[in-house]
Amino acid sequence: MNHYLAIAIDIFFGFIVLFTITKVLGRNQFSQITPFDFISSLILGELLGNAVYDPEINIKEVVFAFVLWGILIFTTEMLTQKVKKLRKLLEGEPVIVIHHGQLQYKSLAKSKLDINQLQNLLRQQGFFSIEEVEFAILETNGVISVLPKSQYAPPNTEDLHLELKPVYLPVTLIIDGEVLYDNLTKAGFNEEWLQQQLANHNIFDYKDVIFAEWRKGKPFFFQKYE
Repeated sequence: MNHYLAIAIDIFFGFIVLFTITKVLGRNQFSQITPFDFISSLILGELLGNAVYDPEINIKEVVFAFVLWGILIFTTEMLTQKVKKLRKLLEGEPVIVIHHGQLQYKSLAKSKLDINQLQNLLRQQGFFSIEEVEFAILETNGVISVLPKSQYAPPNTEDLHLELKPVYLPVTLIIDGEVLYDNLTKAGFNEEWLQQQLANHNIFDYKDVIFAEWRKGKPFFFQKYE
């Protein structure tokens, strides 16, 4: 029993240490995931690694550790949904790093984000100059959301006084030479229609096509293997 208690203490202590480290490093180090998600993945990987490579650990201890960790994660997720303050502690809050075109130095420092990293994140969003940005918000998963200044924002249909047109989702019909028959049926077509579309471009074998899709109001689109 004392051995299982030691495992439980190690898991809880490890969680606290890893969470502290991720908060100190800053969210930009773990783009696309929250610090809590990162910790969960790391510890699960460690548990699995120990189970596979440590011959002194038996299956009962492995199951106990996984069950305990699962309960901890489930409980934490439930609490973060119910308790706003706990959600703020574990997941953090979005931080405004550019406000009305002005860099927020304190927010950048608090988020462990330097100017070069900020420029990198902005370029990933299609903005190559800080001057173009009215607001920039560093999200809890390390991604940056940008609201450009009006003169740099792309015009919309209202600005151009264009007639609004309905938007349709494209339907993928072929991937890696394989026909997606369910999608073909949902699009309202049959295999004969698909064969005819390909034959119009002198293609007579699905395996010659790496990708094909159809969208209402658009020409049949495909790409052959090079």
